[in-house]
Amino acid sequence: MKLFKAIHIKKKHILFAVAAIACVGVVTCVVPPAATKVSLIISAKNERKLPIYCVETDKPQVSISFDAAWGAEDTDQLLQILADNEVKATFFLCGYWVTDYPEEVKKIAEAGHDLGNHSSTHPHMNQLSSEQIAKELADCHKAVKDLTGIEMNLFRPPFGEYNNTVIETSFANSYYPIQWDIDTLERKTTAQKSRLLRQSFIPF
Repeated sequence: MKLFKAIHIKKKHILFAVAAIACVGVVTCVVPPAATKVSLIISAKNERKLPIYCVETDKPQVSISFDAAWGAEDTDQLLQILADNEVKATFFLCGYWVTDYPEEVKKIAEAGHDLGNHSSTHPHMNQLSSEQIAKELADCHKAVKDLTGIEMNLFRPPFGEYNNTVIETSFANSYYPIQWDIDTLERKTTAQKSRLLRQSFIPF
């Protein structure tokens, strides 16, 4: 079995990241957790529960994701780049972004990309109670479902922050908590980013 890598692309690195992936010839698509063997990972030492970073697959695949929590001026260009390269991605949406940019949300969904929950207000989830976390999930879920009819089941915690309560509450509300294992390295130079991204794909 090979590991299905999760790549998180920050908005201002869209052009570089998609181009780099196209150059290394990686087949990119999203595999829903329901179609793969996924289990809750627990650290034996501290009983710390972890989100899903990768899953097992026999195919040479990666998953590209974007967090939509600010602005929408690049949406059309991004969707065109993805379409030109025949790439599907997962967009984790904040509830207020859905409210502010409903047409962009529809375009993303109509293009066949997966939609994920990124909370309603983008708080530090590891500072919230289980009830507050559940409300963040429910409010964003409702906003997306009312607009698109889509029932989301993937959740990306804002800031990548989580604790046991976040993980447990996600599963309790029928959501798979999803993290990334490759970032877009915003503090690196273009050459460094290219080298590190290529190295990340060597196992494939």
